Parts: sequence; C-alpha cells; structure tokens
Amino acid sequence: MREGNTEAATQRVTSRETEQDRATETDRPGPGVPASGGAQHVRRFWSARRVPAAIVALLAAAGTGLLLYDLVAVRAGRPAMSWRRRLADELATRPLGTGWLIGGAVLAMAVGLGLLILAVTPGLRRLLPMQPPADGCAGDVRAGLDRSAAALMLRDRAMEVPGVQSARIDVGRRRIRARVRSHFRGLEEVRADLETALENGVRQLGLARTPALSLRVRRPRKR
Repeated sequence: MREGNTEAATQRVTSRETEQDRATETDRPGPGVPASGGAQHVRRFWSARRVPAAIVALLAAAGTGLLLYDLVAVRAGRPAMSWRRRLADELATRPLGTGWLIGGAVLAMAVGLGLLILAVTPGLRRLLPMQPPADGCAGDVRAGLDRSAAALMLRDRAMEVPGVQSARIDVGRRRIRARVRSHFRGLEEVRADLETALENGVRQLGLARTPALSLRVRRPRKR
C-alpha cells in the first residue's frame, strides 16, 4: 500500500511540473518578439554619407590645388591666371546688389544648408531598428529590418486572411498603411481578421518602435 501511494504521489508531482513547463513555454514570447519588460531605447542607424563627403572633398581639393598653383606661379614671377584677375576686378568694381552676386550667395547658402542637414540627420530611412534581446547578450550588435521586407511579410499575412483579393502595405517609421480589397465575406469580418493578423505580424517583426496601423478595406471596383 505504501509503494502504491508513493507511485501515485510521484505521478501527480510529475504531471504538475509538466503542466508548469508547458505554461511557461506558452507564455514565452516567440522569436523576434521583445520581452514584456521595459522597452530599451534604440537609436536609429546613421548613414556614412560617403557620396556627399567624397564630392565635397574632391571639389575642395580641386579648388585649393588650383588656387595654390596660381599663388606659386605668381611668386615665381609669372602672371596670375585670367580667371582670378577677372574675378578680383569684378568683386572690386561691381556693386554687391547685382543679380549674379545675390544668386551666387543664395546658391552657396543653399549648398551649405543642405550639407548641414545631411550632417545632423541620421538618414537610412528605409532601415528600421529592431529591439535588442532583453538579456543584453547581443553586446554591440544591432539589428535592422528593411521597410520593403517588412511590407512583404505583412502583405503575406494579409493575403492569408479569407476573403482578401489584393493587399498593398506601406511601412513607414511611425505608421503602417494597409489597403486591402475583399471580394467575398463581410467587410467587418475581414477587417477584424486583418487587424488581428497584422497586429500579430507587426509584433513579430520585433521593431524597437511599433508603428501605428492604419487599415482600409473595400470592395473591388465594378467594371
């Protein structure tokens, strides 16, 4: 009798532990989904701006080299280049209110403002930063998701909903716009299923900042 009672108690304890393990695995977030704890602040990716920097460097090097060559030639006893003499005469005699001087100043200001904007903005708008692991095991590794890849994944999720004929998904940094056409079933039913499917899809993207969802469902146009 004691052995039978011991085996029954062991079976009850084992079944309870198995149920607890299953409940823990069910509550655990899936791959790519951040944990339910406090979200970490993730900065955006910054572009290297190699093309603008290379263009500015080449133009500055060419202008500086040409001016330095002219100065060395003047020091060596040769006459200055005609363009520099003409530019000096124009700046000395022409009033500052002329059109070409104002146009040149406006152009230089616009170029400088554009370079300043490129210097202080991160760029890489098509790359969405993803949430790092909650345990912090990634270290300095950062992950990003292209907006076109996110739109393709969400479009596949939308096409799996019964009644959806076509879907267009536009993923932005702050908002996701979904335009869906339904050719059967009620529009409210399709909308409810789409909201559930797309919200789950957005959650599984694992983005650091979850964009708001804008959904529009309509019938196809009659021909």
